[in-house]
Amino acid sequence: MTKADATRWSAVVLGGGDPGDPFAAAHGVKVKPLIPVAGEPMALHVLRALRGSGRVARVAYVGPITPELEAFVDARVTDHGTLLSNLEAGVEALRAAGLQPGERVLVVTADVPMLRPDEIRSVLDSAPLDAALVYPVVRREVCEAAYPGVKRTYARLKDGTFTGGNLFILDPALIGQFLPRLRDVLAARKAPLKLAGLIGPGVLLRLVTGRLTVAALETKVSALLGVKARALITPHAAVGTDVDKDADLLLAEAALKGAPLS
Repeated sequence: MTKADATRWSAVVLGGGDPGDPFAAAHGVKVKPLIPVAGEPMALHVLRALRGSGRVARVAYVGPITPELEAFVDARVTDHGTLLSNLEAGVEALRAAGLQPGERVLVVTADVPMLRPDEIRSVLDSAPLDAALVYPVVRREVCEAAYPGVKRTYARLKDGTFTGGNLFILDPALIGQFLPRLRDVLAARKAPLKLAGLIGPGVLLRLVTGRLTVAALETKVSALLGVKARALITPHAAVGTDVDKDADLLLAEAALKGAPLS
């Protein structure tokens, strides 16, 4: 039996958003994941890819939903207003829907319509199962080769320059252990002094000067969260490319035109 055969997966899809988002309003929908891409809501592309991957047993969807999305969803969850609150609510909905002991959870945002079933399989099949939190990252050159002109936020490390993925993997049994600490980190992300106090000024200095390695960052994040955390360098540009503006929408339309399902 392979690791892929032995591992059970469920998914939380984060499809909420600010009701006042001008991008969504300009396209006549309540929230961004409902904006049409190639004639269908971008969230529908994500849900179809999850189901098409053959790896995901059940899906909890957080946020406003439409009948065409509902066919792919096992549990509907009201938007709780913040990423971490939505994550908690989504995992609880999965538990109510039958989450099994040892089952892992894939969390994915609903604004990555270019994500393909084979890419989801690749990420899940290569994820280390001994970590409570796995965060895929994509090299800058991979993103720019796949989507010339794409604008992303990158972090320069000693191992290369990376953008964060729009999905991550967690062990739901340990979510209560690391979530409060993760909440503290997110609250400090725009306060440099507070962030330095959390991660250490030496680590912060190496990060901003590009001298921090992926392995050292994993070690620090693991210590900070109190659980084993790992980065997963993935070759799939779609993992690190979401749709935030009209230029991204045009890129997604072009990428999806005539694209195979797997």
